[in-house]
Amino acid sequence: MLPGIAAAPRFGSAVVPARRMPEAGELVEGIFSGDRALVSRAITLVESNAPAHRPLAREILRRIGERPGFAHRIGISGVPGAGKSTFIEALGNHLCDAGHRVAVLAVDPSSSLSRGSILGDKTRMETLSRRAECFIRPSPSGGALGGVTRKTRETIAVCEAAGFDVVLIETVGVGQNEIAVRAMVDCFLLLLIAGAGDELQGMKKGIFEIADILLVNKADGENKTRAEATRLEFERVLHYLSPVTEGWKPPVLAASSITRAGIAEVWRTVEKYLAHVETTGAFEIRRREQSLAWWQALVEQELRLRFLSHPRVAELSDRLERDILAGRLAPSLAAEELLNSAAQLPL
Repeated sequence: MLPGIAAAPRFGSAVVPARRMPEAGELVEGIFSGDRALVSRAITLVESNAPAHRPLAREILRRIGERPGFAHRIGISGVPGAGKSTFIEALGNHLCDAGHRVAVLAVDPSSSLSRGSILGDKTRMETLSRRAECFIRPSPSGGALGGVTRKTRETIAVCEAAGFDVVLIETVGVGQNEIAVRAMVDCFLLLLIAGAGDELQGMKKGIFEIADILLVNKADGENKTRAEATRLEFERVLHYLSPVTEGWKPPVLAASSITRAGIAEVWRTVEKYLAHVETTGAFEIRRREQSLAWWQALVEQELRLRFLSHPRVAELSDRLERDILAGRLAPSLAAEELLNSAAQLPL
């Protein structure tokens, strides 16, 4: 058997050859040329938590960092049932028609039991997924907090290097603690629906306050009048909140993802917002702050990974877990003992 080539699995009498892992240079050139298959392979490597994939993933990110692309990053979230995927398909088609190259990062919720993806956004964006100007990447959240995956920033970097000039990031959902997407996008769009009531939409105050643009979706048919009433209601509420971006009062729009009425106005508003933050300098400041936050998050993740994967720590952790489960040790004392062991480890 050749070095580096895995044994091919056998099915009956047929031999299925193992798929060759492309080298870093091949993957990076594929990214720069916009090769969809190689872009997908690169993102799979970047998103992977397998230790064997880490060196290649790091090399890919290093090389594309030498020739970074640029895209406007738009975060899209909303209450359950707001029609995020349908809206993204309508907006994505509008952008493609206008000559943009669009990447959609649709973060699917993951099962708390199997860790597998529950939804399949690519199958729900049928027309958009067939367009050559668009690349859709559904990724399971893996239980990550913040409404995005742990590797969303790296995936954005790959998509930008591949020449996509607009990246739409659909988050898992909304909640007071699920606002990490704000720290990685240029514009944050929050979708609302008419008639959801305060008990559903009022509980999202944290994410409501950081939105740059609010949109009442499903403003069509018999729901059009209620959608307009909801839009006016939220417009009044915003009057009492401090804007997240100085000099910008978040507008409340209404649109229909089905008829596409109002979709063009949504994008014009996004462009108006982006022009505002670029003129005031807030865009560049926010991008620098996001890079710093990304670095800090990576350091924390790597420290945690290296600490918990150390043989002595892993052995101690197993023992402490058994003691906690048996009721012999309080979790707080177990945590202190585990952390104290870090002082005895070589740097």
